[in-house]
Amino acid sequence: MLKAVAQIPSTRDRILDAAFETLRRDGFARTSARAIARTGAFNQALIFYHFGGVNDVLLASLDRVSVQRMERYREVLAGATNPNDLARLTRELYLEDVECGHATVLAELFAASSSHPGLRDEMLKRMRPWVDFTEALIQRFLDGSPLAALINAHDAAGALLAMYVGVDLLMNLDGDRSRVVEMFDMADRAAVTLAPLMGGYAT
Repeated sequence: MLKAVAQIPSTRDRILDAAFETLRRDGFARTSARAIARTGAFNQALIFYHFGGVNDVLLASLDRVSVQRMERYREVLAGATNPNDLARLTRELYLEDVECGHATVLAELFAASSSHPGLRDEMLKRMRPWVDFTEALIQRFLDGSPLAALINAHDAAGALLAMYVGVDLLMNLDGDRSRVVEMFDMADRAAVTLAPLMGGYAT
């Protein structure tokens, strides 16, 4: 009987893992090639060989996790049939983002992009798929609703994502997670109000 052989991570995967973990743990200002190499126990020259530079590997590490998170969001939110479901499931997904480090890494890179024009352009590019996804989700709930004439799905998507990033930035600055709880509690209250207008139910 053949035994399953554990897959050995490639060098690129090891670098991406180390870059993501270093950024999550230490923040952008302390994430250097040396720090990443120390986290992953490899020669820092490998970072430049495989990715070109520190910002390049950080963006690549974000991309890899963002693809996984997008798949997860699509899968979970496909089952949301009313605003109450949407509020509940979005809260669960966000807590997963925090747990896996995606929220922290995203906030660190957005904060750093304010003083790195090239990084800012790259981060804005990476937010476009999320804006498109959020816009389509909002439009799905607006279709056939009296609110469709009042709410622009694209503008609403941008506002929601700006709030998501802003809350993460604040949380990373002072470690106060109560803002996140308050944000989702507010979403729950809004869902109860909006549900009758979107064919849902209030709970």
